[in-house]
Amino acid sequence: MRLTRWSTLAALVALALAACAPTDDSTGTAPSASDGSLSTLKDGVLTVATSDPAYSPWVVDNDPSTGKGFESAVAYAVAEQLGFDKDHVAWVTDSFDQIIAPGAKDFDIALNQVSISEERKASLDFSSPYYQTAQAVVTLKGAAAEGADSLAKLKPLRIGAMVGTTSLTSAQDSIDPSTPVQVFNDNDQVKQALTSGLVDAIVVDLPTALYITAAELDGGIVLGQLPDSAGGDEFGIVLDKGSSLTPAVTAAVDALRSKGTLADLEATWLTDAAGAPVLK
Repeated sequence: MRLTRWSTLAALVALALAACAPTDDSTGTAPSASDGSLSTLKDGVLTVATSDPAYSPWVVDNDPSTGKGFESAVAYAVAEQLGFDKDHVAWVTDSFDQIIAPGAKDFDIALNQVSISEERKASLDFSSPYYQTAQAVVTLKGAAAEGADSLAKLKPLRIGAMVGTTSLTSAQDSIDPSTPVQVFNDNDQVKQALTSGLVDAIVVDLPTALYITAAELDGGIVLGQLPDSAGGDEFGIVLDKGSSLTPAVTAAVDALRSKGTLADLEATWLTDAAGAPVLK
């Protein structure tokens, strides 16, 4: 009788342990890095930040969750490389200034055309570059800058750029206009300044220049690339300073570059840079 009782008890314990054991539920289990070592803000979720509004060709229709647009697609490719499927990627919105500001972040990673610089690296972590670009000058047909094919011809004109960006720095350093570069809070304001005649030309990154002249500006013209930035401006994924994720995110970007994934995504989402000569 005692043996029977012990056998029954053992069976019940085995059933209880089986009920408590983790199951492979393909519809509900949260992924993690392949070695199980990643620590994210929300367990099992990779939180990604970008700005609102987010512009094409970086994010299509201001909705990064679709995976459409270069940076949206890169974010999901990096997430997959880290072991997170699309259902376990969450998006938050932060302004450009919030993303690059020192201090604790509400995201694990951020993609927002943030150029890697030594100054920013003092308070942020960056992945290796996921894109290398240049800065370009845009104007409109009929504007004073139309036909300006050299830096000397741009120098006496009114130039606009977005605050806190490499575009602003390049405009100041390369063009060195006779009047100070006019600074605006975002690229929407930069475009409005051009269309309203507040400035004669604007400086934005080359992919944005090619997109807005093709799709957003009536009579938009890309005058050319600025020489100090041609092939030199590198965008990196932003992380909190000292983030434990930085090595893994960098390894993911490097793997995507090595496999040709980044090049494929660039070809899919970013306009061909042909027809934008380097201004001298």
